Amino acid sequence: MITPPPGIAPHGGQLINRIATPSERAEFEAQGERLPRVRLDERAASDLVMIAIGGFSPLKGFMEQDDYERVVEEMYLTSGLPWAVPVTLSVTEEIAEPLKEGGWVRLDDPEGNFMGVLELTQKYRYNKAHEAVNVYRTDDEKHPGVKVVYEQGPINLAGPIWLLERRPHPLFPKYQIDPALSRQYFQDKGWKTVVGFQTRNPIHRAHEYIQKCALEVVDGLFLHPLVGATKEDDIPADVRMRCYEIMMERYFPQDRVILAINPSAMRYAGPREAIFHALIRKNYGCTHFIVGRDHAGVGDYYGTYDAQYIFDEFKPEELGIVPMKFEHAFYCTRTQQMATTKTSPSAKEERIHLSGTKVRELLRQGQLPPPEFSRPEVAQELIRAMRG
Repeated sequence: MITPPPGIAPHGGQLINRIATPSERAEFEAQGERLPRVRLDERAASDLVMIAIGGFSPLKGFMEQDDYERVVEEMYLTSGLPWAVPVTLSVTEEIAEPLKEGGWVRLDDPEGNFMGVLELTQKYRYNKAHEAVNVYRTDDEKHPGVKVVYEQGPINLAGPIWLLERRPHPLFPKYQIDPALSRQYFQDKGWKTVVGFQTRNPIHRAHEYIQKCALEVVDGLFLHPLVGATKEDDIPADVRMRCYEIMMERYFPQDRVILAINPSAMRYAGPREAIFHALIRKNYGCTHFIVGRDHAGVGDYYGTYDAQYIFDEFKPEELGIVPMKFEHAFYCTRTQQMATTKTSPSAKEERIHLSGTKVRELLRQGQLPPPEFSRPEVAQELIRAMRG
């Protein structure tokens, strides 16, 4: 285990470290050719990394049945800690059948390279429809998270994992700041309060507004865009990161903001994923977490502020991180500044906020969204990417 620097405790009290030491790695590699293999998809591979680096603390591996069922039903682990989204390794019956409980399984990345090992403590069946309805609040296969559940295998493999080595991210090595390091950075900067921000979308003026509102009341801002698996029509991670680099260079106080990548995959689980995202940022050392409009939502599956209401289902000390709840921000033509309905007296026709669909349509046509919606330099970057 890594002992975290002083500050907010990781979820469960200890920051998990499941990265093999050089001697452990050599031992695993020596056995690697003899072990049964399971090839991970992109989401399972990112889950393996997140467990290993402590991003999913207190998890040490893929969930056993008791934890899985209690999380699906009640949003708690059997230990009594809140946890909102199951973290499981699902495989086909053909893959599961020869694997022996109590044995070791070699875990390969999506390209077939030896990535880690699983100490198989359990394999069990689960109810896909039950997981879908409880976690995603729908069994509609058009929902991207539900689609993943229905397409994956019917058997979950469970047990502690080891990651062979922590490799630099192929696209964003300088932004790979894992929880032990982010905590050290916060301590070095003297930040006692840090607010985390999650996004899978390019930054626009409404994001900037709520980030800066939050920054007025805490010591530091941890910009933490997700770079794991997303749905096909989401803007690619490298484009989103370039947009953040532009914003960092021109529009943010650099001594009060850290930009880092979140290796996780999106679940699109709306309210439950808001809790999941908050606990991940707690593990990275954040004391506060921004929850905006339709956090982690998709389509019309969730109410506009359901992801904020779900925090009220837990006692503050259970979660151990403070949600900062923001309404939908817009540019107000009357007051000539960014605002929300809490601060602006404007009528609807005096508010500029565009849908993501409308913005993508403008960008595809080579048109810049209005500067009240997006910083021009960011919009230019998005146009270049969409044409590319």
